[in-house]
Amino acid sequence: MSSENRIPRPIPRRESPWGTPEGEHRQPKPHRCNDRVEDVIQACFEGNPFKTVPGPFKLFWQCMRSKPGEEPTEPFYYLPPLDPSTTEVKLE
Repeated sequence: MSSENRIPRPIPRRESPWGTPEGEHRQPKPHRCNDRVEDVIQACFEGNPFKTVPGPFKLFWQCMRSKPGEEPTEPFYYLPPLDPSTTEVKLE
C-alpha cells in the first residue's frame, strides 16, 4: 500500500478516570513545583551531592506539601532567578 493511499488517523490521547480535557486546544502545563525539581537536578551535578542536594530537596518537598499559592518563596540554590511575569504560561 502506498503512502498516498493511507488515511491519516488522529493521534490517540491518554484518557483518565476523571475525564478528558475540553477540546483539542488544551495543552499540558508544568507542575507548580517543576522549577524546584530542576533545582534539585542541577544540585546533583554541582560537586558532592551529599552536600548540594539537601537544601534544594527540602524546598522541593515543602513545595510539594504546600497548597497551591503557598509555595516556598526562598530563592533557588542553583537556578537563576526567574521573572514571575514570564514563568506562567497563558492558554487561550
